[in-house]
Amino acid sequence: MGKFLIIAGPCALENEEIPLEVAEKISELQREFPQFEFVFKGSFDKANRTSVHSFRGVGLEKGLEILNTIKEKYNLKTTTDVHETWQVEPVAEVVDIVQIPAFLCRQTDLLLAVAKSGKAVNVKKGQFLAPWDTKYIVEKLTYGGAKEIYLTERGTTFGYNNLVVDFRSLPIMGEYAKVIYDATHSVQMPGGAGGHSGGMREFIFPLLRAAIAVGVDGVFMEVHPNPPEAKSDSATQVYLKDFPFLVEFIAETLPVMKRYWNTKIG
Repeated sequence: MGKFLIIAGPCALENEEIPLEVAEKISELQREFPQFEFVFKGSFDKANRTSVHSFRGVGLEKGLEILNTIKEKYNLKTTTDVHETWQVEPVAEVVDIVQIPAFLCRQTDLLLAVAKSGKAVNVKKGQFLAPWDTKYIVEKLTYGGAKEIYLTERGTTFGYNNLVVDFRSLPIMGEYAKVIYDATHSVQMPGGAGGHSGGMREFIFPLLRAAIAVGVDGVFMEVHPNPPEAKSDSATQVYLKDFPFLVEFIAETLPVMKRYWNTKIG
């Protein structure tokens, strides 16, 4: 995938209607902005929710059915995350990019299973991991035969129930693989809302601007028609009505900033 990636979609696949509504809008933007590679994202299982009582998703079988419908109906590439090695094979049959969740970024068997699938792989950098240590993730994937590898910055643990983005991580991780900036999880407050995660949606756009300025190969945004009613990550998903504006911003600023990404001073 040589184009700038925009990965977007609801956090969890809650039902059939919401993913299709979001996918339809992404499909429209794909036609309007052909310079980008749009990828629809939706999780069939949120296996690391704070509370055991939290909604997890529609499950593997139904989730892959929804993703396949989106792929065929809207001509969109798709991605979803896997949590166990047995999930890799059925997921790889449907999606274009297999995603490794942040908490599992060092799980060797899972990384090798995804690498073996032959699909592109996107690994979320763990909130606990230094950016220079992602080179070992890439080593594992390369050893397993992966050819197309992405590393995603999604914030680093800063005290309790808080994340901070160290923008130095983007060029550092860029030495090992293509880098994606996660604009929504980076403003999350994990477990910070009493049994579920909170967040600061108002910082999504400012930090997205910073990431585009520093330089990335793509951005990741969770998008929902009505985030406050979302069953997962309700505090940090982008309103679907605002998503076109963010894409337009990227389209306008990316060519300007890209000219300076490799400029060295000092």
